[in-house]
Formats: sequence, C-alpha cells, structure tokens
Amino acid sequence: MKIVQIQSHVYSEKMENLEQLEVRLRELDGQKPDLVMLGEMFCCPYETSLFPPYAEDEGGPVWSRLSSLAREHGIYLAAGSVPERDEAGKVYNTAYVFDRDGRQIAKHRKVHMFDIQVEGGQHFRESETLTRGDACTVFGTEFGKIGLCICFDFRFPELARRMVLEGARLILVPAAFNMTTGPAHWELMFRSRAVDNQCFVAGTSCARDMQASYVAWGHTLLVSPWGDVIEEMGEEEGVIVNTIDLSYADKVRRELPLLSARREEVYV
Repeated sequence: MKIVQIQSHVYSEKMENLEQLEVRLRELDGQKPDLVMLGEMFCCPYETSLFPPYAEDEGGPVWSRLSSLAREHGIYLAAGSVPERDEAGKVYNTAYVFDRDGRQIAKHRKVHMFDIQVEGGQHFRESETLTRGDACTVFGTEFGKIGLCICFDFRFPELARRMVLEGARLILVPAAFNMTTGPAHWELMFRSRAVDNQCFVAGTSCARDMQASYVAWGHTLLVSPWGDVIEEMGEEEGVIVNTIDLSYADKVRRELPLLSARREEVYV
C-alpha cells in the first residue's frame, strides 16, 4: 500500500482548503497513491467557537468535494476530520473515509473530548461546542482492515486495542497536538501504541501556523509495528509518501506473540 500523508496549512476560507487539496492530489497522481490522509480539522481553524459555524451535514459541500476527489484520483481518501452537524443540530469532530469510487466507507466521530488545562501550558475545551461520538471504527479495504480514530482518542490504549482485535493492522489518526503536548508526547505515544498493538500507525497533523490561536505541533509521522519511525516531518507544509506491507504486522505478531499471549482472565 502506498500511503500519502498531507500536512497542510489551514485557511480560514473553508473551500480554499479543498482547492489546495485538489492541487496536491494532481501533483501526486504520478506517484499512484493508494491511500491519502489529511489532518484533524484540515478545513477549519482549530477553535471551539468556529466548529458550529463551519459545520456541515453529511453530504454537504465539503463531503461532496471530498467524495469527488477520491473518485477522480482513484484513491482511498481518509479526509482528516471536519465539523459535522447532525439532524438535531449537534456538532461532532468527524472523520470520513471514501473509497476509490468516492463512496463513503467509514465515519468516525471523535469519542473523547479534548478538555485539558495544563498549568503553564495549553487550555482547551472541545466539549464547549462538540458532542462525543460513541463507536470504535474499523473499515475494510483491498489491503486489509484499517482502524480510525481522532487525536485525543489515541491517548486511550483501550480504543487502539479494540481496533486491533477487530482486525486492524494499520491505524489512522488525524491529530492536532499543540506546542505543549507535541514535544512531550507526540512521538512517544505513536510509537507506544504501535509497539503495544504490533500495527502500523499513521499520525497526520496540519502544518504549524504561529499566527493561529491554536498552534499545531505538526510532525506528521508513520510508525511500523516494531516501533520504528518510518518517516516524520517537521512543522512545515508538505507531503510524505511511503509504501508499506501490512503483512509485516502479521510477521511481528508471529515472532513476538503479544496479542495471542494475552491472559484476559487476569486483567478483568
């Protein structure tokens, strides 16, 4: 599987972000990617007050454009996350995935709200305007099963393990760590989850913008089931392209049988 991770700048004009994505995808056509992944809230500034006005129903203009781009370029598009509004008017942090024909094959609503208050560091409360999702998300592809969660979700090891037990050998995590949590935990967390669950892990951030009210850490990365960082970016806009073989997860699990050696009767 050739996986592309796009670390993009977030523009305040919603559809400008889609236009920039279209440019990137045209540039990538020659490399024939299988899966393209974006960052958390890639088309909305990361501010709680902006999530409701930027939110759209499933099937809205952003959803439709993403679906069209997946179909046009013949890719699986893991479209980061966007603010989604449901029929009752509730707003979610939602990740959509489209297949090569532009059909939606997965949808994950962020389960754990990013409500933190670090003394001398970051203060943020997603729950001011967002509603929690309530599902573990795993979807099928021609390469095998892939898990999906959003940023703060990945802090909870139980969710990652659930995805792996449901068959995931790769977990996609659109994320927006900040200048407090990024240096402390970004690489540490992704490597830990990869090692514990013996799976590939792709963490994709938006680029750092020092003028934004919420400054993303960046450092989009891809980690192997052995815990090796295959590639990691800096803070700037850009793209990383890597080819991975999901069967490597099976090899690691055979050689170091952590999953099969679990003793659940002791843990409960």
